[in-house]
Amino acid sequence: MKNSKNFNINLIKIIFNFIKTSLHEINPWHNIKMLHTNIRSDLLSGFTVAIIALPLALAFGEISRLGPIAGLWGAIAGGIIGGLFGGCMFGVSGPTAPKATQIATFMSFFVIGTTNEPDLIAAFSIIFLSGVILVGISLLKISRLIHFIPYPVIGGFMCGIGVIVVLTQINSLIGLETEKNIENIFQNFRSTIQNINKETFYVTIPSLLILILFKPIEKKFKSLRNIPPPLIVLIVGTSIAYFMNLNIPFIGDKMGLGGAYNIFSLYLPDLARLTDFIKPAFALAGLAILDSLLSCKVADNMTGSHHSSDRETFGQGMANMAAGLLGGVTTATATMRTVANIKFGGKTPLASIIHGLTLLAILLGLGPLVAIIPNACLAAILLKVGVDILDYRIIPIIRKLPPTDLLVFFIVVFVTIYEDLMVAVAIGVILYFIRFIKEIRLTFISKYQHQIFPLSTSDFYKESHHQIDFDKLSVSVLQPHGPLFFGSTESLLNVYISATKHKTLILDLKHVTMIDLSGVFVLEDILNFAKENDINYFVSNAKSHIKEILEDLNFIEKIGENHYMNSNHEIISVIIK
Repeated sequence: MKNSKNFNINLIKIIFNFIKTSLHEINPWHNIKMLHTNIRSDLLSGFTVAIIALPLALAFGEISRLGPIAGLWGAIAGGIIGGLFGGCMFGVSGPTAPKATQIATFMSFFVIGTTNEPDLIAAFSIIFLSGVILVGISLLKISRLIHFIPYPVIGGFMCGIGVIVVLTQINSLIGLETEKNIENIFQNFRSTIQNINKETFYVTIPSLLILILFKPIEKKFKSLRNIPPPLIVLIVGTSIAYFMNLNIPFIGDKMGLGGAYNIFSLYLPDLARLTDFIKPAFALAGLAILDSLLSCKVADNMTGSHHSSDRETFGQGMANMAAGLLGGVTTATATMRTVANIKFGGKTPLASIIHGLTLLAILLGLGPLVAIIPNACLAAILLKVGVDILDYRIIPIIRKLPPTDLLVFFIVVFVTIYEDLMVAVAIGVILYFIRFIKEIRLTFISKYQHQIFPLSTSDFYKESHHQIDFDKLSVSVLQPHGPLFFGSTESLLNVYISATKHKTLILDLKHVTMIDLSGVFVLEDILNFAKENDINYFVSNAKSHIKEILEDLNFIEKIGENHYMNSNHEIISVIIK
């Protein structure tokens, strides 16, 4: 009886602590109390990012089949709500290419009767429910599992999305209606070529030229750096269509924006059709976690910060619930906007909130102007986005990938294009786990622990014959242990992030027993972070089979051959010069 009572008391304590820590994690006060710390830079960054986000939001709304205005509402909800509740201080949320593509896939199954028009109630109910699921996932604290996705899966997923975005814009580029899916694009290709609207090329060609040539021109004229190319495309393309009176498709044609368009509607979720919506809602929630937290990891690498995965998932849940109610495209933390925010000086959630408020002001004040933007402008912007989203980290070394990585990469690309994004990720992760089950087991059983310590307590010091005070050199030695693969990379990152400040980093690989693509890339990320923060670095002591993999995957070439040393003595000699 006493044991039963103690068990009940302990259970109550566990539940109470779980609720307490969960509520602390999702409390927006953590974000609110930071809003005043960087006001000037955040205001400027938020406004600038909003200008960049405007054409992208319209374009992603178009690709989602919910309409450009829905894209704006998604960006507004993501910016304001995502900023208020999110776990990445630098993150800016809104519609993204993967999520817009995913909702477009669902819309091919949810249409109204024989009209073939998208069932908007179904779409926004799915988006709302995905937000509810994200909130639940954040409270269960399982968002951090994103860190265990192997890089070939991520690379295949990104390349698959890029191909989808490029292919789905072909029709809009030549003045025709967008096809519903990839199969239709190939089946109707001959008919598409025969029905080209030649007038569209007056807009398409200048738009593509601006996007392609802007970067080289920007290098010569530095004053152009703060002007987003997509905004120029919208202005130039719309002006050409207006002054030449072109007979081509416009945004207003499809959305009914030509007259008095009601930009505000409330969409309550249809819970009576919950069984139909729950599966796509879970898929959308899973993609939101993948898309958002990968963007957050990019921000972490750029700034040296460390986001809260659970809080970010909660923020995306709240943002998607708001988007579903307001008629907005599903949202996620957007890499492009987040990177732009960092570059423009944004450091707190205020930048994201200002981004959302700016877009809201644009929508309320300039809604009719959106109607006269040619579809071809958005198609050109999306074509460039599709090309840019391809994983250029994995493509240059694709021929050198180990067989398992190569197989998983191509399977994920193929399934992403022809079936489903989340199915592709699930298949890739399962295949990888089967391949590395031995390493996973060893990692947990052996309890390998990565270490970082001062040079004065390392083997480098013990083997040195130099008479010098090593404590004054500000040198740290990072020493990974055991298999360095997708299952152990996050712990290595955490060890390095928590390290004391140093001026020189030595990456000692003598205890690494095996390494995969994820392991190689995490080493690159650590060294890139060191380089960006003016930290000198060296790599040494890799076993012969590890060094061979590093050479095959261009690791040593990327970090610089002068930064790789074959012995401790070589490194010490360079450091004390």
